[in-house]
Amino acid sequence: MFLTLLLQASGGMDYMQLVFPIAIGLVVYFFMIRPQQKRASDAKAFRQSLAKGSRIVTIGGLHGLVIDLTEDTVVVEVDRGTKLRFDRSAIAREVGTKTNASAEAIATT
Repeated sequence: MFLTLLLQASGGMDYMQLVFPIAIGLVVYFFMIRPQQKRASDAKAFRQSLAKGSRIVTIGGLHGLVIDLTEDTVVVEVDRGTKLRFDRSAIAREVGTKTNASAEAIATT
C-alpha cells in the first residue's frame, strides 16, 4: 500500500518539476543579471556625460580635473602642469561638479 501511495504521488508532481527550475532562473535573473546590466548601462552613461572641468576619480584612486576629452580618452590634470591620459573606462566616479566647486570656492572666501 505504501508503494502505491508513492507511485501516485510522483505522478502528480510533474508540473512541480518544471516550476522549480523556472523559479530559480527568474530569481537569478532578477537578483543577479538585471542589476549588473543596470550598473553597466549607468556606468556607460556616466562616462559619456563627462565634461571638461569635472573632478573625477579613476579606478586606481587617482583624483584629478578633466582637461580634454576625446571619443576614447580623457586627459586629466592631477597637479599643476601634470597631465595624464586615461581611457574613458578607467574613470570610476565624479567627485564634484563645476557648480559644486564654484559654490565651495565662494563659501570659503
